[in-house]
Amino acid sequence: MSKRCDLTGRGVQTGNNVSHAHNKTRRRFLPNLQETSILSDALGTTVRLRVCARTLRSIEHKGGLDSFLLNTRDANLTETGVRLKKRVRKALDAQAA
Repeated sequence: MSKRCDLTGRGVQTGNNVSHAHNKTRRRFLPNLQETSILSDALGTTVRLRVCARTLRSIEHKGGLDSFLLNTRDANLTETGVRLKKRVRKALDAQAA
């Protein structure tokens, strides 16, 4: 299983451990991934996603999954995020019609 956020694509970063003697050894900074079920109001169901904690905070800040997806550019979303965004937009258009 890849260590990558399903919506934003945030993944592993690399850097150095620096000791007191200033020796540097390579290390990996892993994203804080959480397996969550997020409610989509437009779809009327919950969506199971593996997202990082930062993305969860953004979803809550924007007012829910639907609002987060609709207000985020496609360039900033992964393929999974873009597909989910299209499903949400289609459901909202069907409700409006």
